[in-house]
Amino acid sequence: MDKARCTGTSLGPQKELDKRQISAYSSVMRRKPDQLIPIEVSILEAALALDKHGTKAFHGYALAKVLKTETKRRTLTAYGTLYRALHRLERAGLVESFWEDPAHSELDGRPRRRLYRVTALAQIALARARAEQRSGGKIGALKEGLEAQ
Repeated sequence: MDKARCTGTSLGPQKELDKRQISAYSSVMRRKPDQLIPIEVSILEAALALDKHGTKAFHGYALAKVLKTETKRRTLTAYGTLYRALHRLERAGLVESFWEDPAHSELDGRPRRRLYRVTALAQIALARARAEQRSGGKIGALKEGLEAQ
């Protein structure tokens, strides 16, 4: 079993923590295959907005700032949430990542950034997710019904 030992605190003795219960540690997503969750839809929308305005490759902080502006939040999206979602999108082939040229970061006197760019498949997936949202999930149900036949 995938359990971690919690250290004892003044609140009580040590106890076992079942990491399968914590989504951040779970390798199994609890969603339908090929379905985007809201943070992924927001990331793709922000990435495509950056692309439309001439920013073909973006780093996570720039994306977080766009997400904050577009969603009118007071705070930035948590970086752990953002980068896990970007990793899932990359595994799905919706974004690709690469390290920036070391000369750029050296010139600016900062560490290298991991840059991301959307793929052509991202636009298709986003259009499908939007259609799914508008239809209240009926498209997915219809597709599953057709595949079962």
